[in-house]
Amino acid sequence: MSFNNLTQEKENGIATITINRPQQLNALNRETIQELNTAFKALESDQEVRVIILTGSGEKAFVAGADIKEFADFSVQEGTELAARGHEILFDLVENLNKPVIAAVNGFALGGGLELAMACHVRIASSNARMGLPETGLGVIPGYGGTQRLANLVGKGRAMEMICTAEMIKADRAYETGLVNQVTAPEELMEACKAMAAKMIRNSPQAIQSAIRSINAGFKTGINGFKVEIEEFGKCFGTDDFKEGTTAFLEKRKADFKA
Repeated sequence: MSFNNLTQEKENGIATITINRPQQLNALNRETIQELNTAFKALESDQEVRVIILTGSGEKAFVAGADIKEFADFSVQEGTELAARGHEILFDLVENLNKPVIAAVNGFALGGGLELAMACHVRIASSNARMGLPETGLGVIPGYGGTQRLANLVGKGRAMEMICTAEMIKADRAYETGLVNQVTAPEELMEACKAMAAKMIRNSPQAIQSAIRSINAGFKTGINGFKVEIEEFGKCFGTDDFKEGTTAFLEKRKADFKA
């Protein structure tokens, strides 16, 4: 599968998607968002892939934001539709994907770029990463889930500060607030992501799917996360992975989970 704005590779159960618009600091335009939708859907159904890493090309940016020139003249209705479609085809898709997605955040992750990283299940940042939601400085607010996911990750007060000041924070501050899971040297970023992916691959893919659904349920309005957890826990007992995992434990060997 070929793309204009992405590159993709697969190795040892890990797929890496790289947003490849370095001259535009990997900004998200409509074409790139659509290509990401296509890539994630294909990888979700690819039995050889267990974990996905998402990053940006070059050393300057993960994703420096949305491509503002595409919507600078939009009306109220067009702006509403832009946000709704973005949620549907990319940001909600990534958050609810049944395989773990790790964001390898290199350089700037601003606006839609930080929103994309926050939609991923885990974030690992290089020490030169800079993150922020600067939209209020443009007369608009984060529209791809930023007001919701940021508050869930760092708390209401810190989210208010970041969004209302429109200021960037450094990687070490992002780690302190819980926005990212790890910080590495720039040259070690991808290896750190692959190391975490390898740990995930050792575990049951069916159980991980259930865990993703259960964790996400706790952050959705009108859904009882505890009830979803109970249901998903019960479903695990009917899987081949449960049989393999418990048998391996009793036989004192490593489980061999199949994709």
